[in-house]
Amino acid sequence: MYYTFRKGEANMNWIQSLSAAINFIENNLTQEISTGEIARHAGASGSHFQLIFNVVMGMTVGEYIRNRRLSLAAQDLLHGNRIIDTAMLYQYDTQESFSKAFTRFHGVPPSKLQRGQAKQFHPFTINVTIQGGFDMGQKFVGEFNLLDWSRIDETLTNEEKYKRITDWALSARGRNPNVFDALTEWILDDAAWSADKLAENEQILMQGVFARFKEQNAKLRAYLKALEPSGVVNTAVFKALDRFDTELSGLPMDERLQETVAKVFADFSVMQERGVRRLFAGNKTGPHGTNNVEQYGYINYLKDCDAQIQWNLFMPDVVARQQDGFKVESFEYKKMPAMRFIGINDGQFHGDSQSKNANLGGYMRTLDAMEEYKSGFDHDILLVHHYGKGVDVEPGHAFWGRFMAADTPVPEGFVHFDFTPDNDNKAGFPFLSQFAFATFSGDVDAMHKGEGYDVSGLYDITRNIILGQGAHIPYPDKYWTAEVFLNGWGNPGTAFLFSALPPCCDNNHFTD
Repeated sequence: MYYTFRKGEANMNWIQSLSAAINFIENNLTQEISTGEIARHAGASGSHFQLIFNVVMGMTVGEYIRNRRLSLAAQDLLHGNRIIDTAMLYQYDTQESFSKAFTRFHGVPPSKLQRGQAKQFHPFTINVTIQGGFDMGQKFVGEFNLLDWSRIDETLTNEEKYKRITDWALSARGRNPNVFDALTEWILDDAAWSADKLAENEQILMQGVFARFKEQNAKLRAYLKALEPSGVVNTAVFKALDRFDTELSGLPMDERLQETVAKVFADFSVMQERGVRRLFAGNKTGPHGTNNVEQYGYINYLKDCDAQIQWNLFMPDVVARQQDGFKVESFEYKKMPAMRFIGINDGQFHGDSQSKNANLGGYMRTLDAMEEYKSGFDHDILLVHHYGKGVDVEPGHAFWGRFMAADTPVPEGFVHFDFTPDNDNKAGFPFLSQFAFATFSGDVDAMHKGEGYDVSGLYDITRNIILGQGAHIPYPDKYWTAEVFLNGWGNPGTAFLFSALPPCCDNNHFTD
């Protein structure tokens, strides 16, 4: 719902008065307030104020207050608050009167409310136009898992407060990716973007999504800064918050999107163009954010930024729990010169382990004889990659071999893949000779087991340390991993490589 004021000092005074009234209402929704009090804060007489409010807003002051309270009450109930406590909080005399009003507003009684059923009614905001009201995008806007600050009791210890935040982050990681995909799907729906829906859609995106995340980021940053001196905070989260806020401000790091996003933020009407919306939305990347997509858009980057904050918060604790019977001995980021991997496809070895080892041994002895072509990272490895494609469209391909110097001649019967320190921004080879290198000690069987892990202990923990530190995994274009056999291919692997650029792509984090 929009209302446009004519120019003139009197009208501008009413804009200021109505803005003051709405601010007073929003700050006192859990208090008993009267129309007279609101009018006084607006600097107007009671009866005249009510008339102007009704004409401009399309509803009475009382209706606006009731809609806002019932909208907020639903969110409190979804977060586990008791019905009677919620009724009292929002100034209802009895649970019965609250339940009747709640059912009329939401279409479902408070005792039976489920996620996705709550009707969203946002605060009015006034500039030249008045915006707000019922959120037609509630199917996804209300589903984002945002931090419920009422869950963090100030009587808790700093460790307990931080644990509440990390628990929320883990929960949000399980839900928000699908909501971002729903947002992408909605933006790509041509039927939802006719001219008469633009104003409402702008409200949904700019206020219902972007402004809410910016508000959460600001509160989270301030709270974590207060906890930081106690040593409980993974400080990588602050750079993740910086990145998310920059993206939310319409300043994407991806140069291919900068012009389009700037246009949308300057003139939302360009969203009527299908091409603009394709770049803005991108494609759905799935619950893990790993699906191969034709177009990686602005919403995809917001999805990644949200995930990075969550990873920074909960991953260090996950990594600690995952080390069951073994431990991380060392972890570093390495940037190597150009290299050539030379090896043999693991799929060509068949038969029992004894015959497989005998055949593989012959190939590896060939590499042993090529001493003059050493790369500086001279361990036997089992390299796995997906040819620069997503895991959902290209299976992993495994190769036994070794990193050799660039341009090493390839012996007959071997395959080779080139690695360079610099990114050509194309999918596939040459891959990057930049990676995280983790070594492990302890129970070798525990390192390699798959139960409780996506792949294995070696893979999962190396990846999770990277995610927790805010480093960048160049997935899928330059993604690769490798198990490392520090004592030769005939012994169990106790180290792991994972394609990664260090936090914020700062080369000073690399070791040579």
